[in-house]
Amino acid sequence: MSETIAFKPESLAQVHKIMARYPEGRQKSALIPVLHIAQKEFDGWLSVPVMDYVAELLSITPIEVYEVATFYTMFNMKPVGKYVLEVCRTGPCMLNGSDNILSHIRTKLNIKDGGTSEDGLFTLKPAECLGACGYAPMMQLGKFFHENLTIEKVDEILELCRQGAIALD
Repeated sequence: MSETIAFKPESLAQVHKIMARYPEGRQKSALIPVLHIAQKEFDGWLSVPVMDYVAELLSITPIEVYEVATFYTMFNMKPVGKYVLEVCRTGPCMLNGSDNILSHIRTKLNIKDGGTSEDGLFTLKPAECLGACGYAPMMQLGKFFHENLTIEKVDEILELCRQGAIALD
């Protein structure tokens, strides 16, 4: 028997508050913020049963949820580590060494792009522009940017993560 998917009461209250912002029949407008809540509550990723649950709550079809969840890279479609390392790989970051940063992380953590470290702590997600071109190369970790990266800074960040000393939100 499969486990029942349901938001905790406080999360469900938050979902209803978000839905109330929109006129009747326009619940789909709440989809992105509700998916953020779902991803946070259900282990950092959106399984098909979780997306179906969101569709039911918003009175929309499951495909409408899948389309949005799979389009935006901020949503994870498979389990991820506690720390998702989103390293920008576009022009300015690449010109300032993001390829070296990505290569270093792949080697140090023994993971591939989109992969999760053996200890389940880190997932590497090369990212498109994160809007901090003047501070390249950069990486997003949770809701925080880490800018002007060097190999040494990356190693320090990884160690702080291992110690549980890096905030995600």
